Amino acid sequence: MTTINLTTKINASKKIIFDASRNIDIHQQSASPTKEKAIAGVTSGLINLNETVTWRGKHFGFYLTHKSRITAMNLYDYFVDEMEKGKFKSFRHEHFFEEKNDFTIMKDKLLYETPFGVFGKLFDVLFLKKHLTNFLLERNKVLKEVSEKFV
Repeated sequence: MTTINLTTKINASKKIIFDASRNIDIHQQSASPTKEKAIAGVTSGLINLNETVTWRGKHFGFYLTHKSRITAMNLYDYFVDEMEKGKFKSFRHEHFFEEKNDFTIMKDKLLYETPFGVFGKLFDVLFLKKHLTNFLLERNKVLKEVSEKFV
């Protein structure tokens, strides 16, 4: 199991950032380098508890699909999306939001397992972890830009 932890400081309320983080349209904007589009389930606006979204995007030269469900949500503090169908053995993304003074600390905890045994682990070490980290960093950059416009 691989874990990626990121922390982003954003000058906006946690409500604004929480909603931006579960906004399908903003995610598509941040994932434009991979041409990621929502193709089934919730395809626009805010995704909520027990709802699904299926993404299609180009990663490592291949178009891949990934279906996630929001499996936990505590409004404005925390939500979790987990893979229901896709190329990973398992995939869980935990989102945390904590307001401090006039800014919000947003934390991402991404836990995933690759299939294909040793080959999957090698691919993860050589390419995948860096790719997913950069994907999340770009997402968080866009979330910060969008959210701070409301201040």
